[in-house]
Amino acid sequence: MNQSNVEELKRRISELESVNDQLIAELRYLDGLLKEVGFEEGLITLKSAALELLDQDHEDEG
Repeated sequence: MNQSNVEELKRRISELESVNDQLIAELRYLDGLLKEVGFEEGLITLKSAALELLDQDHEDEG
């Protein structure tokens, strides 16, 4: 692998780390907002509620 490839890979890793940091920050912010509006465990509770609604819809269709 030549120096150019190594530098490109380092640049790409840096970009991905930045995106990852942004996504983590957004998830933490969303989790906090959900807790403020009544989802006791934030994203976990929202996910459970959404799955329950989907399951209920499938039962209603059948």
